[in-house]
Amino acid sequence: MGKKKLGFIGCGNMAGAILNGIISSGVLKPSDIAVFDISEKAQIHAKEKGAEVVSSAIELCEMCEMILLGVKPNITKAVLNKIGKFLEGKALLSIVAGFNSKTLYEWTGAEVRILRIMPNTPAMVGAGAAVLCSDTTFTEEEKTEAEKIFKSIGIVEWVPEKLIDAVTGVSGGGPAFAAMFIEALADGGVLEGLPRATAYRLAAQTVLGTAKMILETGMHPGALKDMVCSPGGTTIEGVKALEDGGMRSSVIQCIVSSSNKSRKLGKV
Repeated sequence: MGKKKLGFIGCGNMAGAILNGIISSGVLKPSDIAVFDISEKAQIHAKEKGAEVVSSAIELCEMCEMILLGVKPNITKAVLNKIGKFLEGKALLSIVAGFNSKTLYEWTGAEVRILRIMPNTPAMVGAGAAVLCSDTTFTEEEKTEAEKIFKSIGIVEWVPEKLIDAVTGVSGGGPAFAAMFIEALADGGVLEGLPRATAYRLAAQTVLGTAKMILETGMHPGALKDMVCSPGGTTIEGVKALEDGGMRSSVIQCIVSSSNKSRKLGKV
């Protein structure tokens, strides 16, 4: 049983998406990856991708250079307490929500280098937004490897860990908020007579295309909005209705509320 470059402790939806991205992009070969998960579904997925499935988290730690922790928050402390001494001198990537690097370090009880990451669910279709904490104890080489891993499933941003709660509000919860907007766009279309399936497709593609324009051209969202709003036209009438309904204020408060909740959950 040879050494592996990356091991997954937990390979559910999010970690599974990361595994898919790593392999499909060629960042690592399947033979470089090991997976431990108690779920039979996760084990089957990992085997189908060509990764080696091992029988325990301790075995995985002993055979891997870098470990990605993707377990549920409610078992994180127990897992780290159990495997801590086997992480000595290793690099730990954590995608577990709510726990800061200091807390994770204390739970391991070992000299382990930690990088905290906040990915989001669009990673499942290769269009994620992953935020990596810049104040990490990873080496420069390890940071480069981590960036390669997460670029395989979308875009990567580096921010200080003190801003991770804001990230949780914007990109962590953002898919839910964006989905609500798409649903509302479609509901408006249905109210005006469009078939439901057509309304969803038009709304989703419109949001996708708008985001693509902003990312690829660097255009300011306000400039894009102005480009669509003809004087006295239909779009500016809709913009007024959104302003009357307090859309901007509601969205801003949504992010503030979500970020504040993240801060509370992180206090253990």
